[in-house]
Formats: sequence, C-alpha cells, structure tokens
Amino acid sequence: MAKKLTIKELLDSKGKRKYTEVHPTNEEECRACEEAGIDMLIVENQVEMVRRGAPNTFLTVGAMNREVAGSDKGAILTGIDRMTRGADAVYTGQSLDRVRAMAREKIPVVGHVGLVPYRSSWYGGLRAVGKNAPDALSIYKEVLAYQEAGAIAVEMEVVPEKIATEISKRVDIIVISLGSGQSCDVQYLFACDILNITDGRIPRHAKSYVDLKSEMDRIQHMRVNAFKDFHNEVTGGLFPARKNNIKIDDREYEIFMSEIDKL
Repeated sequence: MAKKLTIKELLDSKGKRKYTEVHPTNEEECRACEEAGIDMLIVENQVEMVRRGAPNTFLTVGAMNREVAGSDKGAILTGIDRMTRGADAVYTGQSLDRVRAMAREKIPVVGHVGLVPYRSSWYGGLRAVGKNAPDALSIYKEVLAYQEAGAIAVEMEVVPEKIATEISKRVDIIVISLGSGQSCDVQYLFACDILNITDGRIPRHAKSYVDLKSEMDRIQHMRVNAFKDFHNEVTGGLFPARKNNIKIDDREYEIFMSEIDKL
C-alpha cells in the first residue's frame, strides 16, 4: 500500500517531479484513483466518502461557507473540522485574512487564482484569464499574496501556459494546473472528464481517457429491460415460479392445515 503524500514531500519536490490530482464524485472513483496511483484528490466536503474509498491518498477539502467568510475564528474552526474529519489540506477562495488565520494554526490552505468560477462575472464569464499583460501580472501578484499569507498551494485555472510557467518557477508554493499547462507542479482534472461521463462538451483543457458514458448508457438500458421483464413476469403470473418458492414437508403442511382453523 502506497504511503500517503505529505505536505513536506509536496513542497520539497517542487520543480523536481509532477503530481496528479482528481476531483471524484463517488466512492468507486475514489477507490479507482487510489489503486491507479493518483497522488491527490479534491472534493467539496465529502470527506467520509473519500476516506472510505481512498484512505491513503492526499485529500484537499473545500472550506467555502459563511463561517469562513464571516470571521477568522470561523475560518479556523472550519479548517479544523475538515482536518479532524480526514482532510490533509483545505481549499478556499475566501479573503487572504482568512487564509492567514488558518495558516497561523498550521492548517494547510490551497487558494485559487485565474478563472475562479463564482467570480467569473467580473472578468466576462467562464473564459481564460491572464491573456493580456495586466491580467497576467495581477495573477502573479495574487499568487504571491497567497504565498505571503501562508498558503501551501494555489489552484491556477485556465491561464495561458507561458504565464503559468513563469509564475510557477518564481514562487515557492505548489501551483496546481487546471488547464494552465504542463509546467505547473500538479495536473488536475475532474473524474467526469477523464472518464467521459458528462452530458456536455469536454473542456478544451481537459482530456477523456475512456468513454464510460456509452458503457453506462448501455448498462442503464440493460437495467430498464431487466426491471421491465420483472414487472411483466409478475403481472403475467410467471414470477415467482415453482423453483423460486420455499418448500415445506407434506406432513408438516397437513398438521398446519388441521390446526389453522382452530385458531
């Protein structure tokens, strides 16, 4: 069984090796990720689900709620909650004050720069960020601010590869690439994209390695047919058949029948 990645190992290996991170949606995907050797997992708040399927994989858990946004104390308590439930780090896009508060308590924090979906309206929607010099410099400054605040890493989403490369080599913290090129320290994809189980278009920055959706559609068709056959056999008097029924010895049945009407 592989040894779980530690924060020290992660930081010490910056610039020396690449890691992988996946966002799973169920316990089976967690189990498959651990068996496949995926280094890191990230989920919103499903700690228990991940730990059942992948007890030995580094786990980042979201800490995006009113408690974090409301006060330093709330941020610390939320971070401690995630860690005591089995997380190895917490993700938050909240203010740097909250990042500092958690970092002071040795709660490992992962920030978010570039395309941050819930902020996307400020820069024109779900689109790449950092395609002009001022925006790229702003991203660099934001990463430096996370580093100064004590974060161990930032997720860098949909930033031009050249920009991500230059930023990553100029900072000490881990840069996790979601569509920001191969020079970052960690490559991150959603399980639904890797497995192709989405109903929509696979993002340009992602890649599917198998077509599970077609297989799942085939399995669903088989489920429907099986349930339909069961329903039809019951209504048609074909199920249960004699072989499905529990037998009783004839003598015991006779005794039962002789006694039942006496009750």
